[in-house]
Amino acid sequence: MDFTSQHALLMLLIVGVFGMLLWGKIRYDIVAFAALLFGILIGVIPYAVGFSGFSHPATIIIALVLVVSRGLANSGAVELIGRLLSQQTKRVTLHIGLMSTLGAALSAVMNNVAALALLMPVDSEAARKAARSPALTLMPLSFATILGGMMTLIGTPPNIIVATIREDSFGESFGMFDYLAVGGLVAIVGIAYITFVGWRLLPANATNRNARKELTNLAGYIVEARITQSSSYIGLKLNQMFPSADEHDVTVLGLIRKGKRISGGARNAHIEEGDIVVIEGAASNTESFVGEVGLDFTNTKPGFEILGEPQQLIEVVVSDGSRILGRSALDIRLAYRQGVMLLGISRQGKPFRERVRRLKTRVGDVLLIMGPEDRLNTAISWLGCLPLANRGLRIIQRHKTWLAIGIFILAIGAASLGLVQLSVALGCVAVLYIVFGLVGLRELYESIEWPVIVLVASLIPIGAALDSSGAATIIATAVVSAVGDQSPYVILLGLMVITMTLSDILNNVATALIAAPIAVDIALGLQVNPDPFLMAVAVAASCAFLTPIGHKNNMIIMGPGGYRFGDYWRGGLPLEGLGILVGLPAITIFLPLY
Repeated sequence: MDFTSQHALLMLLIVGVFGMLLWGKIRYDIVAFAALLFGILIGVIPYAVGFSGFSHPATIIIALVLVVSRGLANSGAVELIGRLLSQQTKRVTLHIGLMSTLGAALSAVMNNVAALALLMPVDSEAARKAARSPALTLMPLSFATILGGMMTLIGTPPNIIVATIREDSFGESFGMFDYLAVGGLVAIVGIAYITFVGWRLLPANATNRNARKELTNLAGYIVEARITQSSSYIGLKLNQMFPSADEHDVTVLGLIRKGKRISGGARNAHIEEGDIVVIEGAASNTESFVGEVGLDFTNTKPGFEILGEPQQLIEVVVSDGSRILGRSALDIRLAYRQGVMLLGISRQGKPFRERVRRLKTRVGDVLLIMGPEDRLNTAISWLGCLPLANRGLRIIQRHKTWLAIGIFILAIGAASLGLVQLSVALGCVAVLYIVFGLVGLRELYESIEWPVIVLVASLIPIGAALDSSGAATIIATAVVSAVGDQSPYVILLGLMVITMTLSDILNNVATALIAAPIAVDIALGLQVNPDPFLMAVAVAASCAFLTPIGHKNNMIIMGPGGYRFGDYWRGGLPLEGLGILVGLPAITIFLPLY
């Protein structure tokens, strides 16, 4: 097949998508959707199939897996098991082994990001109780949840994508447990490595960091100031002082009148002369704020106890899809809308306290939020962030644990036996979870990661165009010609290395969508079984351990663990090597080339 101008335009489009994803300045779903529209406009993607990705089985299954994951979490099954395991020992090795095994097992039956979100508070609390840095255990937990996703069809989006590409190419998808032999072996060896070796390879300065402890150490930052006769705020509500406080980057924590703290509706209390305002902030910022609003420092010794019983602190992690992602507390008017305050931000182990309310957040940032207990739960749900401690953010329906598990097992069993398609089975689970109150109607839509859905739906037509236009065949032919008489095993090894490298620096979903059609054509060009090549793409796309950007889980734990960008490769490089050393022979044994 000759290389035409249409092929050239399609390849330029794909290279452009990869380049924009690598650049990272524009969110991946916007990049993918813009690329889809551009492909339709220039004619390399037919309009008739341009938006078919939004109804594609892969897109539907990924969305339903997220809903089912929320229902399982709401049933309390994960919470009870996680707490039980976390209390078994304070020994790091045994703790990592238990939590990694649980994380991998959960990731096999639910989305691996959801599995990490459920276990991260348990792991963080265990680290706090054992007086050790969470950096010792959070990276192993993240790696384990990524490994566990390899074991089943629904464990991770790349597996779903590879299975649907196989169905589009040959009329039959990979089954629910077709990944188990290879993925399970890689996961077992990987967890053994993580437990006994991996966590020891972290640099000493990483394992000594404790961003959470540094962030919550507020000693010296909380002061009191008295309302003077000249203050222009006398007669106004306390919350009318918030804009000026934000301008000076300090936080108004509360109001004391005649020696008693005003609790409950303090933010709506009218200010009187002689009232004491409790303020948190850097010394220079506090001084300028006090001067502007007409306050005077009191002689009362400041301290953390001044916060009083009604106020609580909580640490949350900014995740992909959080309302505050890419925006600041001022942008979303956090204090005014929710009645809670942002006190600090930790990013890559660096705590911020000056100008924090103006700082635009990133995925993995840890936010220290303070407010009345009755407001915190609502505010965190509104923000869409992940708590680092279990604070009752959702009502756990423990009496429905076995109901949730039973419905899920029946559906998976029916899909595995071919009685019903997987998308239909998961859809039935989602509906039953709603009927039985395990997932609320609002949670139904909040649990779906819409940026991921848009990414998958947008890239599916681009990948299909790569295949249908013959561009994938041209690339595969060029690869086969370039390697000459090399063994298919060598080519399979090269495919795994290239896919793994791309997954470390790009989105693993995008990598799988582009690599899988090319892998099929390479196998057909070599006249060998395509299944080993598809399985190699699935395993390699999930082996994203070298960088925090390769997988969402690695990015989420970056802030809570206080990790630096370069910390990941120390434990991740040997793990990726094991993925190849174990995965390649396993693939060729369980899925022979001939």
